[in-house]
Amino acid sequence: MKSLQTFIQIHRSIKQHATVFSLVVVVMLFGLFMEAYMHDFNLVYITLFFVFSFAFSAGPLGVLNLGNLDAHFAKQGRFFVQKPSLLRLSIENKSTNTSWAILLYGEDGTSVEIPYIKGESTEHLALEYTPTKRGVFTYANCYLESKYPLSTARLTKPIDKTYTGIAYPEPKGISLEQFISIQETHIGEEKEFDGLSTYDGSQKISHLHWASIAKGEMSVKRFSKETEVANLVFIFNNMKGDTESRLSQLTLWVLACEKQRLPFIVELPKQRLSPQKESIDEILEALARY
Repeated sequence: MKSLQTFIQIHRSIKQHATVFSLVVVVMLFGLFMEAYMHDFNLVYITLFFVFSFAFSAGPLGVLNLGNLDAHFAKQGRFFVQKPSLLRLSIENKSTNTSWAILLYGEDGTSVEIPYIKGESTEHLALEYTPTKRGVFTYANCYLESKYPLSTARLTKPIDKTYTGIAYPEPKGISLEQFISIQETHIGEEKEFDGLSTYDGSQKISHLHWASIAKGEMSVKRFSKETEVANLVFIFNNMKGDTESRLSQLTLWVLACEKQRLPFIVELPKQRLSPQKESIDEILEALARY
């Protein structure tokens, strides 16, 4: 009795949709029934019995195959506008039996195929997602699908949970090195020679490495002070462009400073941010919500 109640509960969470094979089975059953009725052949009765049995048993097997799966959103990485990212989900099989031929569908129709999920195990999957605008976003309407075992029905199980995340501005603009090199006042003093880099037009003429130029290579001398800066201040109101381009530029510089472990300050009109007080994610979130 308890097993029956469990099956009914699982069945209510599953939606069934007809397929081409559903029509094939109906036509076969009707044709076999008419043949048996008119000619009374034992072989036809036996065939009719087997076709009906397989078609009838496929339903409960398919329901149990899909109904014992539970999906939830896992810990996510960072999302940036116009940058393809991965939205991670975990699919847990609560049954002791293996589930076969599962498809995970996202809200935009993208899908990931799972050949099987072993009993009492969890599969970690990812759907590709590209945010189109900065700020808070929601990702919903995901579902699991299976046509196991005979493709006579397409079974789907909606994923009730919704993921709410935040998309940071698209990181683009001039590089941090270019920003440092075009500043009117350099931070710190030039220390020891730190190798050569390709000339891109933004460096000082006095830094040209004439020996390289004589060999036909446009190179400039790089000094340690260009990377070992005391502090970088990015002032929103002093930047060129519209709001979105400024936020994108700030995002690029914040990520570059994080990668190079450089101290910096972001000055928004009503907010002053620095990694000494806020985490990098909190700074990026402030830019996303601006």
